[in-house]
Amino acid sequence: MKIESRIFNIITVFFFLSAIVYGVWAKEPVGTVALILVGGLSLIIGSYFSFVARRIEERPEDNPDAEISDGAGELGFFSPGSYWPVGVAAAAAFAGVALAFFHVWMIVLAVGFMLIMVAGLVFEYHTGPGHH
Repeated sequence: MKIESRIFNIITVFFFLSAIVYGVWAKEPVGTVALILVGGLSLIIGSYFSFVARRIEERPEDNPDAEISDGAGELGFFSPGSYWPVGVAAAAAFAGVALAFFHVWMIVLAVGFMLIMVAGLVFEYHTGPGHH
């Protein structure tokens, strides 16, 4: 996580410096505020990664002397044949169309479909308490 936090902190500095340069040259407040806000969001992400990096053990990605074999092993469980991602993509596309045409009834339906699809994806392998 140290590498990720360093990347986001460098991006944060870039955005704040860009906001200063843009504010001086363009004298346009909206773009300057946008760059400051983007820098703030990048600062939040970089701070989170720094916070997490202090609390977890060092990963092979964070060790410059690590070998490729240090990262071997199981990375996690990935569903081999789930159809929920297709539903999430369809619901997101429907939400995009609903927002493009700004039909409130379509937006409400799209948000409902999106919540159902994301819940299905998240709880696909959840068996409930007590079932191991």
